[in-house]
Amino acid sequence: MNGLRLSGHPLRPSWWVTTRHALWYLLAYQVMGWLLFSAALAAVTTAAALSITLAGIPLLVAAAGIIHACASSERSRLRAVSGEPVEYRYREPDETPPGLRARARAYWKDTATWREFAYLAGMFLPLVVLGCVVLAVWLVLAAGVTLPLWYWAPFAHFPHGLTVHGVQLGYFPNGPTGPNAVGVYVDTLPKALLTALVCLLLLIPFSYVLVLTARTHAAVARALLRAPEDPLAPAKDLLQRPGPLPSLAPRTDRPARPTHEGPAHGWGQETTAHIR
Repeated sequence: MNGLRLSGHPLRPSWWVTTRHALWYLLAYQVMGWLLFSAALAAVTTAAALSITLAGIPLLVAAAGIIHACASSERSRLRAVSGEPVEYRYREPDETPPGLRARARAYWKDTATWREFAYLAGMFLPLVVLGCVVLAVWLVLAAGVTLPLWYWAPFAHFPHGLTVHGVQLGYFPNGPTGPNAVGVYVDTLPKALLTALVCLLLLIPFSYVLVLTARTHAAVARALLRAPEDPLAPAKDLLQRPGPLPSLAPRTDRPARPTHEGPAHGWGQETTAHIR
């Protein structure tokens, strides 16, 4: 996954490009993931509920088509972020008998359909929660880096008619200098600059976590959306090569005559009876 390889230091342009790709990939899934999950789950549950009726047969075919379309959109996103295409393979049309019922049976007996549904519905919750947590932390740190530009804009009203401009990083029930205050109240430029520096020092190493999360997500997607490995692939490749096929069976022929003669080797010896 060349598009998600974070190496070097933050002064290199490739470092920022990789971080941007990972950020876009995880952010887009927070929207696309919900849409694809809802479409796939709604199609499958509706088709399964009506599968006992005649209307369920075309719905099963349509549900498989919806799953394939959703998986195709995820393959496109994965190719855009990683730069590598995702090879996939469905059951060939000539292998499917004619008829709507046979087509529905062929779609849902194809392991590719179930692998795609496992990614779209089964892996949705862990992937979206993991991405949401990592994105929330990264965006908070990124906002902290820009704090000197906007720290003065927020304001809060406190008891006794007190209004203070600044950002609360903690709990301040009675104002910045009131009792029971916990944390830092960023209401001056020096405090904002110091907070931005701390956030920057935390943002740089956490960007590696962001990219690692995106790589994990992409690895799961690639493992489930690609074509499964064919155990007969070596044999098929051998059959497609030009020329005669090599012999795969071990040789069992014996030499025409023994290399050594004598009763110790047992070649050419006839059993004789000794008569006393």
